[in-house]
Amino acid sequence: MKFYGKLLTLCAFQSLGSDAFVAPAAKPVKPSFALQSALAKWDLGSISPNVGRIEGESRKTWTFGDTSLEVVQVALGSTGRPIAADIELWIGPDWTPMTLQTYSEDGAVRPIQTLVGTRNKVATIEVRNTGAMEFPLSAACNYAPGPLQTIREEIPKMSPGRYVEGGSVYSATFEPDVEQVQVLLKTDTRQLNAQIELLNGPNNMKQKFKVFTNNGVLNSLYLVLNTPGSGNVVRVTNLAPLEFPCKAHITELATSS
Repeated sequence: MKFYGKLLTLCAFQSLGSDAFVAPAAKPVKPSFALQSALAKWDLGSISPNVGRIEGESRKTWTFGDTSLEVVQVALGSTGRPIAADIELWIGPDWTPMTLQTYSEDGAVRPIQTLVGTRNKVATIEVRNTGAMEFPLSAACNYAPGPLQTIREEIPKMSPGRYVEGGSVYSATFEPDVEQVQVLLKTDTRQLNAQIELLNGPNNMKQKFKVFTNNGVLNSLYLVLNTPGSGNVVRVTNLAPLEFPCKAHITELATSS
């Protein structure tokens, strides 16, 4: 009887086929940056108690003299109107090693959020409102807190990134539950000349950034982009010649789930 029972069991497994012995596939695990996201606050009041108002066609500067710190957190916002502004890094009397041109369709929903490296030197950061006088903006600028001081070095360790040759384009799409993404562009010390666009729908541009720096390591570009709703795409265009590639790391930072 025991032999007959074992025979029936074997026949039952054979009728199920080979799939009965295959373990279910593991779900892919996405890299998580929840720790940095939780510790890093981007609202203007958290960055600096002295939030500056910059009228259209005017500018404001901040000077940073602590050479033991290297990363400055910069955020620009508005009451819902568009933002068009240039952010420049000044070192010395006549050297501008980094320039970042920014645009946002709605400065309340999608503020400008970036990091600027001072190269451990006494530096000045200028924010120039290139919009019309009817479009003022609010700006906050201060040394970045602990998690953001090293995040530009930590992201490449956790995300392989995408190699973008000069003159080429790379796009990344996101699920509707993704509310915030982070973008890091860097090079191997060569110049970085690139454009980043946040699109919502076919060529419906919500934000645009254009960066140029002579050293894509010391002044690698780090952005935090708000991506509410569905259909969000981040498009990176390397504006440099073929000899100047860059690496793009685009990862989820916060989700609604």
